[in-house]
Amino acid sequence: MKPPLLLIGHGSSDDSGAAEFGRFVHRLRCRLDHRSTDVSGGYLEKARPRLSDSVASLIARGHHRLVALPLTLNAEQRAGGRIPAAMALEQQRHPTLMYDYGRPVGPDPRVLGLLADRLADAAIEVPRLRAVPTWGLDEEPAPIEPGETAVVLVGDGSTDATANAEVHRVSRLFWETHAYDLMTVETAFVSLTPPGVPGGLERCRRLGARRVIVLPYLLFAGGQLERVWAQALAYAAGHPDLDIRCAEVIGDCEALADVVIDRYEEALDTTAW
Repeated sequence: MKPPLLLIGHGSSDDSGAAEFGRFVHRLRCRLDHRSTDVSGGYLEKARPRLSDSVASLIARGHHRLVALPLTLNAEQRAGGRIPAAMALEQQRHPTLMYDYGRPVGPDPRVLGLLADRLADAAIEVPRLRAVPTWGLDEEPAPIEPGETAVVLVGDGSTDATANAEVHRVSRLFWETHAYDLMTVETAFVSLTPPGVPGGLERCRRLGARRVIVLPYLLFAGGQLERVWAQALAYAAGHPDLDIRCAEVIGDCEALADVVIDRYEEALDTTAW
């Protein structure tokens, strides 16, 4: 039997985000069941199950070695110390516990591909954010070319400058690999650091964009996504001539599960289990 996979989330008080995290853990259990691999998930704070409860449950089922994988898009969020500190505390509580880290999801090419899918869906299917039409009933808006379309990629935001710089790097990677025909990919953050979503939208407007698609660089839906949409809607209300659309998060899906399973297998290959 292979060591179990423990997914670690930072946690929030939002029930919908916790529910999607739980569905993703279940998806991985189903995917890895044929390998006799146990899968569990826990949060550092706020949401349940807590990390401490998940570790205790694995120990009770006879697992004393595991792969701990931060379920985060930003490697710097693990390097910041909260997850290592939490796992060190669990090792103090359970002296027989041994673990190794799997790499965070990060800007894997498949993750960038999922972002491209969400962007394409928003461009085609999602209605623009506006309170009232700006043209007459019989008047159609002029077609918007790709070169008149910009993207605002929105990360969580952090007090750690290195973590914020990583989101800027992802914006550049995404532009060069999946959005090279668009005007630009700007970076914004939900909170804690500028620019916020309105700041990113304003920069695109000043660059001459006629359409801006807000692209959340977030794993799951929840309170953070709602804040992104609320900020975008508030800006759109004051700029009715700008076509503003909001894409969905990456979400619980098979392609994301593929990335996580690869991270798990990579940890096994580089560790003498």
